[in-house]
Amino acid sequence: MSKRPLVPEAQSALDKLKIESANELGIELNNKYKGNSSAKANAGAGGAIGGSLTKKMVEAFEKKLVDK
Repeated sequence: MSKRPLVPEAQSALDKLKIESANELGIELNNKYKGNSSAKANAGAGGAIGGSLTKKMVEAFEKKLVDK
């Protein structure tokens, strides 16, 4: 699976959503080197952010369906 969005124009909106979700979970995102962190710690943070992103995208899609 590619990390690139299916709609390239959506990249900035997806990045904003990822940062927003991380902040809501109390996770600070930055570009610092994380090679000394355990895989379990990184997976825990990434999994929580991914789950939150999925929930928000499904919610937005459901609202869009109802508004049609």
